[in-house]
Amino acid sequence: MTTAQVNALHFGLIGFLAIWATVLVPQLVLQHVRFGRVVPGRVVTTATLIAYASFALAVTFLPLPTAGGRRLAQTIQLVPFQWIADARREAVEDGINALSTTAFEQMTLNVLLFVPLGLFARLLWKRGFTGSVLLGFAISLAVEITQLTANFGTAPFQYRIFDVDDLITNTTGAALGWIAATLFLVLRSAVQPVREPARRERVHLTEAR
Repeated sequence: MTTAQVNALHFGLIGFLAIWATVLVPQLVLQHVRFGRVVPGRVVTTATLIAYASFALAVTFLPLPTAGGRRLAQTIQLVPFQWIADARREAVEDGINALSTTAFEQMTLNVLLFVPLGLFARLLWKRGFTGSVLLGFAISLAVEITQLTANFGTAPFQYRIFDVDDLITNTTGAALGWIAATLFLVLRSAVQPVREPARRERVHLTEAR
């Protein structure tokens, strides 16, 4: 992970704390009005969503460039799976394993970045596989278009490359997140029927006494 990415995570943490501090009190008040009590699960869910959005936006768009900053040599990359060739070339040039290259690391981070989105889509928003994959693709495309247009003209120049591999890896991450969430639900439903009879049996024995 580069210094720029670490700094971006720091800003993401600051953004998360600022937003959550703003949202927390109104949420607690609304829960008291609606449910008569605080619902910890909803508070944690809100915090998790805000944290994910804050960190994802930070690593995607930060740091912002200065007017005199270095410009990109390439602004658009449309060759699918170009990261494989980049990893091989980097491995040969630097004499390292392909799994240790920047290209492979970047690909992995791009996949992991969207895994939580797939988890949320399945567990919170109850979306199917196709809907979750399309959601991941749509959000990734929106990010790439924003980067291509230099944040819609608010940045002095385009500082992030429009990369088709980002679309592929981000969408893959969302799909993997959905699959992981589905496996979790299947395992949970498989375990629950085993526990239920034991609990009912204990209640029955207690009542008999």
